[in-house]
Amino acid sequence: MTTDDDHGTGSEDRTPEQHPYPHPAAGWGAAKSVGQFLMREHSLVAGTRAIQRMNHENGGFDCPGCAWPDDRKGLHLDICENGIKHVTWEMTRKRVDREFFGAHTVSELMEWSDFDLENQGRLTEPMVYDAAIDRYVPIGWDEAFAMVGETLRALEDPNQAAFYTSGRLSNEGTFLYQLLARELGTNNLPDCSNMCHEASGRALQASIGTGKGTVDLSDWESTDALFVFGVNAASNAPRMLTSLAEAHRRGAQIVHVNPMIEAAAGSTIVPHEFMEMARFRATPTSTLNLQPRIGGDMALLRGMAKAVLDAARADPSAVDQAFIEQHTSGFEAYRAVCEATSWETIERQSGVSRDEIAKAAGIYLASERTIISWCLGLTQHEHGVDTVREIVNLLLLRGNLGREGAGPSPVRGHSNVQGNRTCGIDHRPSPAFLDRLGEACGFTPPRDHGLDTVGAIEAMNRGEVKVFVCLGGNFALAAPDTPYTYAGLRNCDLTVQVSTKLNRSHLVHGRRALILPCLGRTEKDQQRSGLQSVSVEDAMSMVHLSRGMKRPASPALRSEPAIIAGMARAALPGSSTPWEDYADDYDRIRDTMAQALEGFEDFNRRVRRPLGFRLHQPARERVFVTSSGRAEFSHAELPDVLPATGTLVLATIRSHDQWNTTIYSDNDRYRGIKNLRTLVFMNTDDMRERGIRAFGPVDIVSTAKDGTERGLNGFLAVPYDIPQGCAAGYMPEMNVLCAIGDYSTQSDQPLMKHVKITVTPAATAAVRPDAA
Repeated sequence: MTTDDDHGTGSEDRTPEQHPYPHPAAGWGAAKSVGQFLMREHSLVAGTRAIQRMNHENGGFDCPGCAWPDDRKGLHLDICENGIKHVTWEMTRKRVDREFFGAHTVSELMEWSDFDLENQGRLTEPMVYDAAIDRYVPIGWDEAFAMVGETLRALEDPNQAAFYTSGRLSNEGTFLYQLLARELGTNNLPDCSNMCHEASGRALQASIGTGKGTVDLSDWESTDALFVFGVNAASNAPRMLTSLAEAHRRGAQIVHVNPMIEAAAGSTIVPHEFMEMARFRATPTSTLNLQPRIGGDMALLRGMAKAVLDAARADPSAVDQAFIEQHTSGFEAYRAVCEATSWETIERQSGVSRDEIAKAAGIYLASERTIISWCLGLTQHEHGVDTVREIVNLLLLRGNLGREGAGPSPVRGHSNVQGNRTCGIDHRPSPAFLDRLGEACGFTPPRDHGLDTVGAIEAMNRGEVKVFVCLGGNFALAAPDTPYTYAGLRNCDLTVQVSTKLNRSHLVHGRRALILPCLGRTEKDQQRSGLQSVSVEDAMSMVHLSRGMKRPASPALRSEPAIIAGMARAALPGSSTPWEDYADDYDRIRDTMAQALEGFEDFNRRVRRPLGFRLHQPARERVFVTSSGRAEFSHAELPDVLPATGTLVLATIRSHDQWNTTIYSDNDRYRGIKNLRTLVFMNTDDMRERGIRAFGPVDIVSTAKDGTERGLNGFLAVPYDIPQGCAAGYMPEMNVLCAIGDYSTQSDQPLMKHVKITVTPAATAAVRPDAA
């Protein structure tokens, strides 16, 4: 039911277009886009007020978008285009109320676009699915909690329930959510990290004894060289542009490594730098761009390490021998692996020439302090853990860990995804975590590992998970193998969605289904004890408070902690946990967290500091909590990432006008795309070999590990600067191509950036029945 006006384009032609974007990232292009979006959403006044409070110390609210830090004292307007859109999208005046649900069946809504579903506005009261009329109807909060509680208590085994969360849930909500699951008796706590940065956490834990990066913003401000791998920063972490611009101005070298040269790898005008905006003066954001083939980053990193070790033969100072001897284990074996890896193999697997790799290695060797940053371009592969460990190997060679301006720096996605893991959303909890939790909360937590995202979907399809609770996000669209995920959700006895806006996951539901609407990050959270604040942890381990500023969209909304507490009391009537007290006063939650969580001691006092506090990182101080007590070199062989003859390797990506599964429009400004999402970016030589013309319709078929095929028809092929043998297209539209069984044996992550496909000129305009 999409209309032109829905997408803010008036009566303009909706013909797909491609025009290169010649302007700096951010700058006036972002300002214009924000202005148009605020006018489209009729939020010029409210949006402007929100901009003045977002990411501010002492009483502001944390942007519900990305997890880039905002701990710069005194910095105002620490905002970005997509953050403003995200907040405005949440603050919309549109409402999805009982009249809306009374006018539309679920079957009818299933035919709507995902943009149209979210564009209807904010949910206003609890709803329950009525199968007899195929509609959602109102239900009281007490009745909704009773349904959840009765269903959970009736399960034969608590492991028949799974509790999913996206990355925007607060630390306090996270702690209560995992406590509910574990008091019930299960560690089935799948989360969005299982699909994104699971490989990073496992790799860093194995290498340096922590699942997090070791650097903070002050390190970004003092480093000599930045290597940015697999990150589309201008769209997915736009506030990084400030750090890149500042680094370039002080003379730091910046190397971007990505199969697609993204806007952040060119230049930027940072919007809060008013003189630069006024003068239209851009700052470069890179000194070198490398384009490996999809999955070729590990080979490129191995080549850089090999070059460093080669240089050390003539100049022993090329490696930090004292650091290696005192703080690491496995160096000689790693040296042998590098020596045994030929340059021919490195060039073939990386898709980058030896000369180009030597340039990157030269920058690394000339740098006294180096940071290596990365995102999903490295993690969503079979060898994602090995690749991140290779980053650590390279850093260890020159002692770039545990000192100012140096270290590993993963770019986390959603605003509190790191805090979710810190505060207990982990299907594989450590015994130490469970011991401390049990002592603080007075119960015996379950010890068996639970289900992650892929495992939960498979268990739903087998009938082994009967209740699926989803706190935030849009699980039906975020997960791989869309038809299989849909089937699993529909096989549940009860699905519960805690949400702010209508989305696809409300329509793909169990035999019984609840929608429980919650407050957004921007809204005031008034409880019995007064106005509440919640806390979040950013991508660099800073924990700080967030307090909403806006009147709630509906008086019937409840906060996430209150909803969790209500479900918990209904499911665990005999629990000694003071659920009601926790919901009344979040300081009480934080007092318990201070006892239960390492690093959160004296939580209520420290989090009220103007910028919060940074969680202790032993590896930052060169204390490595590994079995050897040292940082561990890894010794993996290079994987074969070359596509078979006639096939391509597909990476699923997001457009610029998108945040996770939320689509703001069909445009992708920085990649020059307008009015199109059902596309596949291809190398022009690959198109020519297949007889595919620019913007010609194509059939796309993926082949899974088990040999099964999945397909999409009618997508348009768009020529793009991407290595031969590689292709890219948008999620969630292309998630159907990633089979549920195609996940990494190292991290259990779906292989969303390494889908094997064939692309041919379209035989028919119809969509294949196995597409979602």
